[in-house]
Amino acid sequence: MTPTAPPDDRAPFGSATNMRFSGHETFAVRYTWIPKAFRYLSHESSSFKDEENVMVELGLGKNMVRSLRFWLEAFGLAKPSDEGLTLTEFSRAILSPGGLDPFLEDPKTLWLLHAQLSMRSQDAICAWDVLVNRWNKGEFSKSEAVRAFRRESERYASKPHSDVTLSQHFDVFIHTYVPTHSRSVGLEETLDCPLKELLLVEPHGERRNGADGRRETVYRFNRDPKPEISAPLFEYVIDQAFAVHKQTESSRTLRELLYGPYGPGQVLRLPEDDLRVRIEDLAESQPRRYKLQMSAVQMVLHRSKPVADESPEERSEIEDRLLGAVYSQVSP
Repeated sequence: MTPTAPPDDRAPFGSATNMRFSGHETFAVRYTWIPKAFRYLSHESSSFKDEENVMVELGLGKNMVRSLRFWLEAFGLAKPSDEGLTLTEFSRAILSPGGLDPFLEDPKTLWLLHAQLSMRSQDAICAWDVLVNRWNKGEFSKSEAVRAFRRESERYASKPHSDVTLSQHFDVFIHTYVPTHSRSVGLEETLDCPLKELLLVEPHGERRNGADGRRETVYRFNRDPKPEISAPLFEYVIDQAFAVHKQTESSRTLRELLYGPYGPGQVLRLPEDDLRVRIEDLAESQPRRYKLQMSAVQMVLHRSKPVADESPEERSEIEDRLLGAVYSQVSP
């Protein structure tokens, strides 16, 4: 079977129903924010409606509180409610005392949070939808990314966003994944986003900006094999890929899984050989849920049935089982 060619360089329009470009208040999420917020929201009387109270209880400024709310929703850890915010079953399973990873110490949790952030078909976060899901070049620069963001803004927003907003949005994406090594930043800035531990994005030299000729940093995604991504974690991401995109379909080609939006090849930046082996292992270990069709032309992974045919109760049971398996290292 010949190597799978990537799609055209230009990031295509996505299938998200709507898109967010701001709300993070230019802050990437910090190490301590998520456990603090979970403990706060775990109290029955707590909510994010009273910003002043949240500021006092969590020791954060007003803009940071608003940013924290954005990230809790973006990671799928909390959802809006009449009370302000309500914790999700996903966050309770992981962060509760005695939960799967209450202190965010397990690298698998960071991959799950990255996947939750990236695999959003509703309220998609622009930088993640464009750069994680649909950017098929290995490298990108700020000017390239902002141009792509502008296309999305013109498509989704009633009033296109300013270049300043789009530039800040790119900076937040970079600060989420690329460590800060500057003496000029304060103590709070050194408490880097935990997703930097994934080593998913790295600087890769400089080149001249085609618009004005100024030199700018080039970044690239790390598409090396990732042995830390276990088979259960890979299956969880595969299941989510079927759940958030083309829910009425039960098949994906290798090309879709490697380069398609929400596919594990894109979201986890897995190389083709690694992805191929993982898919083969998945079909072999979970024959009741997945079957593999091979030909000289392509590989197709078939799921037992489309996600659209599963009841809410079935979906909840499947997600709970797969999430538990991620941490137990036992096949679900």
